Amino acid sequence: MSRGPEESSASIPEQLPLASFIERYWDHVRIERGLSRNTLLAYQRDVAAFQRYLRDRHVYDVREMVPPLLAGFLDHLHQAGLASSSRARALAAVRSLFRFLKQEGVITANPTVSLRSASRARRLPKTLSPEEVTRLLDLPSRPLPEEHRDRAMVEVLYAAGVRVSELISLRVDQCNLDVGYVGITGKGDKQRVVPIGRPAVEALQAYLLVARPALLKQRSSRYVFVSRRGTPLTRQAFWKLLRARAQRAGIARIPSPHMLRHSFATHLLQRGADLRSVQAMLGHADIATTQIYTHVDSSQLKKVHTACFPRNRSRG
Repeated sequence: MSRGPEESSASIPEQLPLASFIERYWDHVRIERGLSRNTLLAYQRDVAAFQRYLRDRHVYDVREMVPPLLAGFLDHLHQAGLASSSRARALAAVRSLFRFLKQEGVITANPTVSLRSASRARRLPKTLSPEEVTRLLDLPSRPLPEEHRDRAMVEVLYAAGVRVSELISLRVDQCNLDVGYVGITGKGDKQRVVPIGRPAVEALQAYLLVARPALLKQRSSRYVFVSRRGTPLTRQAFWKLLRARAQRAGIARIPSPHMLRHSFATHLLQRGADLRSVQAMLGHADIATTQIYTHVDSSQLKKVHTACFPRNRSRG
């Protein structure tokens, strides 16, 4: 028995509004994908911008969100003056949303598959030279507990290649100085263990033994690096102390905390470390992220060519 027109139309929902799936999507990325808090906030801003773009065009049904409309969103971001990196992140957020809708069976095809963000040249990371790092780390210590703390922080930052957020959240129970390792809580609460080497171990031991108790004044804290108030140091406080140490060391380029992370990876690879090991120490989920550190400058290539190419050797 064939169905009548009313019965057929009743089986097809009149609308599939995107807004009705957004909360389920955030639960998905929080629980299943384990995005870090900063990445999640960025995605939320990008998806909110996408929803505003759709509302301005009176588009609410996910079935109306076709590739030309989505390409228009990227063009809209470009016209608004967003950098190519921000447009690429926005595309990643929207693509992730539609991937979720397809997995849930809401749509049959992901309309973002064919989209490409504006191509951009990937900038090489800025690094300090090994000599500059040595000057930064080997500053004469002044008789202040903060001085021992600051030196230990910079030693650990460079020795483990950690992010500044990972450094300031380092806990005492994550330090195993007998074997020279620290446990790191990275993006998405992923755990990794990184060796830090003898100089960093010694600086950390000296700080924990004398300077940290002097800062805490019988207060307790689970965090390694604390202020005189007994609270963990902030990103801003660490950036200021790093800048002050760089100025004292006579380093012309004021390093950011991330520059020391870049230097850690670059210096390891220049001395023969394998890419997979560096990836594990940095906590990169994708080895393609680590590959940016395999760059060598043209002067180094010239030296290698001059030293190794047989036709460059003088003829007898």
